[in-house]
Amino acid sequence: MSYDSNNIFAKILRGEIPAHRVYEDEHTIAFMDVMPQADGHTLVIPKTPSRNILDADPETLARLIAVVQKIAVAAKKAFEADGVTVIQFNEPAAGQTVYHLHFHVIPRVEGLPLKPHSGTMEDQGVLAANAQKLRDAL
Repeated sequence: MSYDSNNIFAKILRGEIPAHRVYEDEHTIAFMDVMPQADGHTLVIPKTPSRNILDADPETLARLIAVVQKIAVAAKKAFEADGVTVIQFNEPAAGQTVYHLHFHVIPRVEGLPLKPHSGTMEDQGVLAANAQKLRDAL
């Protein structure tokens, strides 16, 4: 399958849809997931069009994973987490629903289960506050 330039993350990259951005460099952006499974749930995406890990250029992946690590370290600190879950899906059978390469970075607290990725959007004030916490930790 090919890359769809009208996916929601491509629209965020073009500024057509707002997002609570926490990090950006010339190759990558990170922003808050609007349906977080835990406080601080962040998405890290390349600016280069890639459907998923299966078609991504190795240089894109190298730059992207470095930012994933940076966000994971900051998220653990900002949200006083005991650990961090990093998830990445490829194609529908694996659970991918947005066809732009992305990593989920989710701070985890021992004994606290993930909330469902339910389709219910988080309050924008909460997302803004969590984004600021993460920016402060970076």
